[in-house]
Amino acid sequence: MRSNQDSNSSYTTGRNRLLTLLAFACIYFVWGSTYLGIRYAVETIPPLFVAGFRHLIAGGLLFGWCWWRGLRPVRQQWFASIVLAVLFFLIGHGTLHWAQQTLPSGMAAFLIATEPIFVAIILTTTQRARITPSLLIGLLLGLLGVALIIGADFRTGHSDMLGSFAVLIGSASWSIGIVYSRSASLHPDSRMAAAMSLLAGAGMLLLGGTVTGEAARLDLALVSLKSLLALGYLAIAGSLVAYSAYFWLLDRFPPTLIATHTYVNPLVALVLGWTIAGEVLTGGFVFGGLVIIAAIALVGRATSREGQATKILEQGSSCSTTEQTSATKAMN
Repeated sequence: MRSNQDSNSSYTTGRNRLLTLLAFACIYFVWGSTYLGIRYAVETIPPLFVAGFRHLIAGGLLFGWCWWRGLRPVRQQWFASIVLAVLFFLIGHGTLHWAQQTLPSGMAAFLIATEPIFVAIILTTTQRARITPSLLIGLLLGLLGVALIIGADFRTGHSDMLGSFAVLIGSASWSIGIVYSRSASLHPDSRMAAAMSLLAGAGMLLLGGTVTGEAARLDLALVSLKSLLALGYLAIAGSLVAYSAYFWLLDRFPPTLIATHTYVNPLVALVLGWTIAGEVLTGGFVFGGLVIIAAIALVGRATSREGQATKILEQGSSCSTTEQTSATKAMN
């Protein structure tokens, strides 16, 4: 009997470990490749419609599957999903897709890599973490890295300052969404939570594209096969698979650990953009990207240490309270 329980426990642990590895692989490597996919998709499809269609396809399929399994969302969960959709998809992805009409995919990925830095800033300003020397150095390095990348782009003569700042705004919005998701009343099932946010985001992106005049520029006869294939990849791999993995991880791991996907995403995007799309690499650009990665490492290390210290203090306080209660009972 006991051997069966041990066997089941070992199987469950092994299965969870495999799921964790696959989930992190999705947000590391699949998301890293989506920057090139976005570049190809927006060549002949308006950017907000690319983002809207990819999330509509993924969200619709995932929501239908969850509904078939008997999962039912309530009004409060829809409200939280809509707020998250504004932060993640309308602002976060809307700005990214729009900027990548002119911004190289590798550069966009490195600017998005500032996400953990924004997360750390939000945690410190909301007094969920304190500023340490390592954190401060990491934040300053992050600013330096962004300046180096934008400066390198400016020196090439093809600078897109507006697109760069748009991507940074999207990164900040996504970071707010990460912190918000930790306390939001989302659906307890991570797949339904992902589906609801994807659908809400798709509706807002398509509405935004219509309001901004993108509907008038959408000519199906001019859409290339390359853009259609890129849109399909973004919908299935980039949204359906990767976002399901992302929401699954958000429910089980701290935000700073999940945000480490920004270590790998820009490197994958950089290699693919250079080898497949022929994007130009300069020494200043590569150096700026490495500075950002170093900044992410410092910020992640500082925030994880702060989190561990907080847990130890909380456990110590809990133990102290328990001891006091036991002593009171003994005296009575």
